[in-house]
Amino acid sequence: MGFFDRFKRKKDPNSKEFRREFALAINGRHIRYVTEKRNGVDEVIGREGHLNIKDDEMLIYASSDVIFRAKIDELQMWELLSKDGVVFTGADLEHGGVERTVIAFYVYYRK
Repeated sequence: MGFFDRFKRKKDPNSKEFRREFALAINGRHIRYVTEKRNGVDEVIGREGHLNIKDDEMLIYASSDVIFRAKIDELQMWELLSKDGVVFTGADLEHGGVERTVIAFYVYYRK
């Protein structure tokens, strides 16, 4: 592989490989709070938790409960432009497979 070949490869955000790598990258991140848009208003649905991978699922723990659980291979994930959090869209297995979009905001750590 040449030097320029690295720039030609682009990862497809809809591929299983990209989803698994992204999930591993955010695994274990502590979150400050989780929001969901309901009736046009962002509502806080959980506070103080973390992101975790269990088997082939991504779990969001907050407020001492599982807020969101979905299969990684079927989950759409992307980071906010500010890098302050991550957006998850997918079938929430914890709540009967309902399609949900939640935003988990990371705890700020000074480096």
